[in-house]
Amino acid sequence: MPTEFMLNGELAALPHFLTSLAIGLLIGLERERNPSSRAGLRTFALVALFGTLAAMLSEKATPWLLLGGLLIVGLMMVAAYFRSKDESTDPGTTTIIAVLVCYGLGAAVWYDYDTLAIMLAIITTILLYFKAELHGITHKLSSRDLISALQFAVLTFIILPILPDKYYGPYEAINPYQIWLMVVLISGVSLAGYIAVQLIGHRHAAILGLFGGLVSSTATSLVYARRSVENADFTQLAVVVILIANLTVLIRLSIISAIASPAILPQLLPILGGGFFLGAIVTAYWWYRLARQRDIPMPEIKNPTELRAAATFGLIYGVVLFCSAWLSDIAGSGGLYAVALISGLTDVDAITLSSLHLHKLGKIEATEAITAVCLGLLSNIGFKLGLVFFIGNTMLARHCVSGMLATAAGIGLALWILIW
Repeated sequence: MPTEFMLNGELAALPHFLTSLAIGLLIGLERERNPSSRAGLRTFALVALFGTLAAMLSEKATPWLLLGGLLIVGLMMVAAYFRSKDESTDPGTTTIIAVLVCYGLGAAVWYDYDTLAIMLAIITTILLYFKAELHGITHKLSSRDLISALQFAVLTFIILPILPDKYYGPYEAINPYQIWLMVVLISGVSLAGYIAVQLIGHRHAAILGLFGGLVSSTATSLVYARRSVENADFTQLAVVVILIANLTVLIRLSIISAIASPAILPQLLPILGGGFFLGAIVTAYWWYRLARQRDIPMPEIKNPTELRAAATFGLIYGVVLFCSAWLSDIAGSGGLYAVALISGLTDVDAITLSSLHLHKLGKIEATEAITAVCLGLLSNIGFKLGLVFFIGNTMLARHCVSGMLATAAGIGLALWILIW
């Protein structure tokens, strides 16, 4: 038989089988380490090859061959565990499913889904390998955390798709779909921080400040200011957590801006970076002075994806968006800046997203949008500093003021350079 025919004919399918073999060896390598598994390296490799072979033959004969092969593999694995006399071993459901997945991936390779099959094989191996870690996560997450994830799924996959993607009202400033998309964005960032705090626990002040800032820097500042009054020894830790949470807002806004309006990020990022740099220097000093403590209390953070909280943010965002467009039309940039100073007192996300949105629509210039974001930030920093002064103890206020003012000075200086 000519060599050219071998390469273009029979052996043309060889790369598919080699890919299937690699997939089977990858998954089987992990199962080989499990003493209770009835399938190991060779079994998984052969199953993957069988899946590819069955898919190939099903094209030549009948599609039922592929389904029949899956049924045979499943029954063989069930029989292998059924015949086991060791009742203390794992019932084997995970391994059986893994074998069936391996067979399916082998078949997918034949249908030219090589990249997808390899990705799924890696994910499957990860799920099998990190059994203990995944079980640990489920024990750490409470029913409240599960509800948070489900509520986020409702916000994203049920409410968002049914909203109309059209502009309504005066100035065409209200778009239900776009408004709820921002709700999903903020809820997603907050949920990531919320879950991370629950999983990591109270290991370090930096972690508390980082994820507390992702969820709500204002709430974190309020909680730790109260704690400093309840226990004076808690003050040093509260300073570090509050300052880090304050810096995390800048990271949060950078992420939000990169998603909502990437074009403006090169101009906005140096300003946020300037505030972060100066604030980080002061925060590092207080962090250095923080004495190590064995037990660090956790911040009491509310679920960030509750439907009521999401709807409230959506309403605030819509109002800020309308007021920004309205005041910008009748009072120019001064009206937008007034809205930024007022709305930024409690929530800097709404004015940031509304300003970026108006810029994308061409209703305001990039400099005006950036200025509004910065004014909202400065207003928010001032509000949190007021909370620390009126709710926290004197030492907490005296220590926090340096870090917060340094952050505000960095933002103000960078903004001044941009404008002038």
